[in-house]
Amino acid sequence: MENFWDSNVWGSILLFAVLLGSLLVGNILKKAIPVLRDSLIPTSVLGGTVLIIVAAVYKAITGNVMFDIALFGGNGTATLEIVTYHALALGFIASAFKSSNNKMTKKRTTEIFNTGVTTVATYLIQAIFGLGITIIAALVIADFFSAAGILLPFGYGQGTGQALNYGNIYETQFGFVGGKSFGLTIAALGFLSASFGGVIHLNIMKKRGKLRISGDKDKLNNEKIESENEIPMQESVDKMTIQIALIFVAYVVAYLLMYLLGKLLPGMRATIYGFNFLLGVLSATLIKVVMNFLKKKSAIKKDYTNDFLMTRASNFFYDIMVVAEIAAIRLDVLQKYWGIMLILGVVGLIITYVYNRIVAKTLFKEYSEEQFLAMYGMLTGTASTGIILLREVDGDFKTPAADNLVYQTFPAIVFGFPMMLLATLAPVKPILTLIILIVFFAAMNVILFRKQIFRRKSKTDKE
Repeated sequence: MENFWDSNVWGSILLFAVLLGSLLVGNILKKAIPVLRDSLIPTSVLGGTVLIIVAAVYKAITGNVMFDIALFGGNGTATLEIVTYHALALGFIASAFKSSNNKMTKKRTTEIFNTGVTTVATYLIQAIFGLGITIIAALVIADFFSAAGILLPFGYGQGTGQALNYGNIYETQFGFVGGKSFGLTIAALGFLSASFGGVIHLNIMKKRGKLRISGDKDKLNNEKIESENEIPMQESVDKMTIQIALIFVAYVVAYLLMYLLGKLLPGMRATIYGFNFLLGVLSATLIKVVMNFLKKKSAIKKDYTNDFLMTRASNFFYDIMVVAEIAAIRLDVLQKYWGIMLILGVVGLIITYVYNRIVAKTLFKEYSEEQFLAMYGMLTGTASTGIILLREVDGDFKTPAADNLVYQTFPAIVFGFPMMLLATLAPVKPILTLIILIVFFAAMNVILFRKQIFRRKSKTDKE
């Protein structure tokens, strides 16, 4: 029997209150301190940073992990990781319910395909440099796990979940002591690279006058808030309640899909559940198709989704996700292998920045800055950090960059699946894996820059 005063009743609520309270603190700091106000650091990043500092001070004084005390239910760190996991998918589902202003033309299909190939190519270049660094490190450091560097694309490109998953595989199946902590640390460094690297880029481009920052100056009008033929804002049920209901129904459908796929492919269960946001987008898209069909058949008369409210919902989930993810970082895990991890972190930042900058300028000339920020944020942190950086320059998602980020996952999975197999080959044959990665990366770039390569070749032949 639960008592209303038990920590089990209040723990999760208090944890959410701390997360939301840190957002308020971050917003106050951003408004009050000129340097922060001009730095373009997202409020959610500031809020998470505040929590990291408070948690570090608490541990230094008491020796305990702040979020794992009884006040937060005794296992708050795990709850933060769960919040991060679910908030990402919920944010993507809300975005998927919005009506697309960009028709799926041949050009748009090509841009989405190119975005997916860019994602896989970035995974590969991260894996090449990461694995190369740790192979060399293993020659110098006794008993060092030579395949550790292949965790770089999982930590940077795919986020905490996959980094933890493969770190655990290396620890339990291949004897990499501290593999889970290594993976989580790489993911933490990746998020820092996404946040601060993106902020530095934004500030440089702003000072050069090459970037229009999206702010609160854009006034909302009635058209943006509500379009024709929608259900009333307030009826027997509030319109916002309808939006939240649709988001969670889509997520339940996504869970059922993951459950069925997990039963069919038990060996891929961790990977399947790691792509909860992708199946969430698929579920939301299916529900939209069904609702549009019912509307054409006059089974329903009004539009139930509202772009303005769905944007607010997705932004809420993204903000909560970022605060929870930063708060879940354990600074004490950075102590082991700090030299190698620091090298991997810096190299990961540089190669991801340079490669995605080249791709954006070459293939996405009409919105190169928006595409670069979205991809750089995603491929060093998570999809949500890509969205957060994008929001700084394209707050209303007027460019196709946000849609590219959502729908690129379909081609990325097709081309990226071999990476999962190579990750398990690396501990056994690291040199062979490195060679395969290089060949794979070259092939992806031929596909990505196919127009530039073959156009140039045809011109040479004519001459």
